[in-house]
Amino acid sequence: MSNELIINSTQDGDRIALLQDKRLVEYHFESKDTDYIVGDIFLGTVKKVMPGLNAAFIDIGYQKDAFLHYHDLGANIKTLNKYVKAAQTQKNATPKLNQIKSEPEIDKLGKIADVLKKGQQLLVQIVKEPISTKGPRLSCELSLAGRYLVLVPFSNTVSVSKKIVSKEERTRLKRLITSIKPENFGVIIRTVAEGRDVAELDRDLRNMLANWEEGFKTLRIAKPNDKIIGELNRSSSILRDLLNESFDNIVVDDTHLYDDIKAYVQSIAPERIKILKHYTGKTKTFEHFHIEKQLKAAFGKTVTIPGGGYLVIEHTEALHVVDVNSGNKSNTETDQEATALHVNMMAAKEVARQLRLRDIGGIIVVDFIDMKSPENRQKVYEVVKEEMKRDRSKSTILPISKFGLMQITRQRVRPEQNIVTGEVCPTCGGTGKITASILVTDEIEAAVDDLLTSHNHKSLQVYLHPFVHAYYTKGLLSKQVKWFFKYFKWVSLIKDTSLGIMDFKVMDSRGEEIELRTAFSDVNGVQDKEEE
Repeated sequence: MSNELIINSTQDGDRIALLQDKRLVEYHFESKDTDYIVGDIFLGTVKKVMPGLNAAFIDIGYQKDAFLHYHDLGANIKTLNKYVKAAQTQKNATPKLNQIKSEPEIDKLGKIADVLKKGQQLLVQIVKEPISTKGPRLSCELSLAGRYLVLVPFSNTVSVSKKIVSKEERTRLKRLITSIKPENFGVIIRTVAEGRDVAELDRDLRNMLANWEEGFKTLRIAKPNDKIIGELNRSSSILRDLLNESFDNIVVDDTHLYDDIKAYVQSIAPERIKILKHYTGKTKTFEHFHIEKQLKAAFGKTVTIPGGGYLVIEHTEALHVVDVNSGNKSNTETDQEATALHVNMMAAKEVARQLRLRDIGGIIVVDFIDMKSPENRQKVYEVVKEEMKRDRSKSTILPISKFGLMQITRQRVRPEQNIVTGEVCPTCGGTGKITASILVTDEIEAAVDDLLTSHNHKSLQVYLHPFVHAYYTKGLLSKQVKWFFKYFKWVSLIKDTSLGIMDFKVMDSRGEEIELRTAFSDVNGVQDKEEE
């Protein structure tokens, strides 16, 4: 399977598309004004301690205070605070972790009010970006991610990714890292470290240690809300996590971003630098690589799947719902069970792709087409599990119930990706609701009555949406004719397709539009004076 990373820089930010065999599987947008991303470490200030939630709200400079729960403080929060204070006061080099005497670990079932006080400064790391109306989610269990390793300060534990299954390789990596890591630093060995030699792993470890020390040097002059250590930009973090021998191209269309990525690739995988390319073509980048069309097709409410079926994806505040439909497939097959299995198998692959592509997190419920056979339900379940293995976000997948429902939970660390694939309805404003038609007819009739009687217009031209026009002109004794017998004045009704169904306008005998608000305000003004 070939992989390509296409990066398009715009005025608003960078659009990042990951293609597998030319098919879009991941899409990210990194705004130029994004200052709070997962992995960033800030010097925060405790704004409010909430004993009822066993949590605190921390000011890190975002418009909403960030949330920190007691369980995210970490067992070594007291040692971390002691280290931060030493780094802020020490004038020369950054203190070594082994120079700081460890404080007792906090109780797992303790209370946050016993650990944090209002106004206290502490180091926090973003683990979930601001989503909807919520501020960032924080943790005091700091970590720095590298290409092969994750550095965990205030720990001595070395752990290996569960995806590395070979016992010999797990033992080799653990022994190797234990021999080169400094004291009081734990390490998590990532899946991509499998088969790597000591030189590559040591280089990655040294880079993270240098990043740690460089960040803590700034603590001496840091102010509250300052970023102490910043995570890589989104494109570099994707390369850090995914770059391997299967990558054929990394294409960037911005000169400065190209230089940054070139330097980063040179540092982590110099042998792969030849696949990095600077796109300078006249055709727009995403159009040239056939991404734009895929984006429009994949981000709508309805997504087609091969074989005639389609998905309907709905979002609520609590969860996301994916409904699988057979479409015209059911009209061409006689075996319902076989049809359901075929459509569900295709849908299972597309559901996994959509979750990854849109970065949908939280609770997802997939309503598959009903299948009687437990074996068939198991087959679909296995397909979803296999496809979700390619996803970098953690997920939990439950088997399909007898009602055809599958429940999935997927890690959500940033807002869901969303692309507008349609236009807002000018009549309803995108709400899907309009004023009851009886109200617009009341408005029209009130306007006609006022203009013909109170303002003594001899004739009127009323421009209406075709549907409303039909309502007033249908039948031999139409409402238009009734107006004539009522006022003995003719009201011309004219169709206007440019008007919304709830809109209308009125012209006088000279063809000039009458400002209805002005006409009614005059009447209201007279009424007000009479009341006085």
